[in-house]
Amino acid sequence: MSALALSVLLSFVSAVAYAGGAIVQERVAVSSPGEQYAPLRRPAWWAAVALNGLGGLLHVVALAYGPLSIVQPLGALTIVFALPMAALFVGRKAGATAWRGAIMATVGLAGLLSLVGASSAQSLDTGQRVAAALATAGAVTALMIAARAVHRHPAVRSMLLAVASGVAFGMSSVFTKTVAVDWTDGVSAGDVPSLAVIGVLATAGLLLSQASYRGAGLAAPLATLTVVNPVVAAAVGITMFGETFRYGTTGTALALSCGVVAAGGLILLTTERLAREQQEAAVAAGAPAEPVGPAEPVGDPVEKLLAQLEVPEDVRMPVPVPAPAAAGAEADPVYPLVSYAPFYGGPYVPVPTADRHRMRVKS
Repeated sequence: MSALALSVLLSFVSAVAYAGGAIVQERVAVSSPGEQYAPLRRPAWWAAVALNGLGGLLHVVALAYGPLSIVQPLGALTIVFALPMAALFVGRKAGATAWRGAIMATVGLAGLLSLVGASSAQSLDTGQRVAAALATAGAVTALMIAARAVHRHPAVRSMLLAVASGVAFGMSSVFTKTVAVDWTDGVSAGDVPSLAVIGVLATAGLLLSQASYRGAGLAAPLATLTVVNPVVAAAVGITMFGETFRYGTTGTALALSCGVVAAGGLILLTTERLAREQQEAAVAAGAPAEPVGPAEPVGDPVEKLLAQLEVPEDVRMPVPVPAPAAAGAEADPVYPLVSYAPFYGGPYVPVPTADRHRMRVKS
């Protein structure tokens, strides 16, 4: 097997591992609503951590055997694998809108990453690393505060936390690349702070991704995280590592178009989740799923008929009530009929059994 084929295979397995970890995280979030960040007592959560760690390890190995322009876009297949896996293993089916949004986000991301050109290995100096760490901490904190402010809207809250998770994971990749470049000249004690930042950002990304799945399903948070993570890393690579888009102005225009497609996919996923939340809220409140006509009156059939004819209350005549029969005597049945007085001059009266087929009008 060639090195390129091995890198592609490892990228596919990495995407499957990431998708499995995301599915397990989402199920843990559903079954542990009171522990949104780190349900440490749940073995399933640790299984999700292991799957995510395996996905990250395989991704790094794939980068060692294949070019970044191929391996990185293949990582976007995580959301494509996650939807059918969720339907197969946990019975969570995604709607047509979610599928369209996921595919748009994946295609846009893959196209964007494939247009990022490679550059010579560069590192960041101490000042740049401090600035990047502080900017990342500020952005993640702001997103967490915003998510807390909109806690009444789970879909919006989930998207904000997923963006924060993607930022943390993306910047973790940036610091990982920086340390990797430094290690080409040998390991030094000066890399310890960068390693600590990598650990903090990776842990924060994992916890924020766990929180983003609570009450928001699988597709929208996972697609957001899958898109934001490499986009942040690519943006830092372009601005701080001297990377550029391929094919000059044409490549830049294509990259912007791919970004618009990916953003449209995320919007579709968000609106799909918001619509589902509104439907679930309506069902929980007891509202009918579809508009229905006015309820039919219940009770006395005569009153029901009059209500349907919209006869005013003030012209309705009371229904006569027969007197109780004497002991041992057979009571004649009566037929309480009521007429509309202005048209017929008076109400109908009860008719004895012998004359049940005849009626007389009280003058």
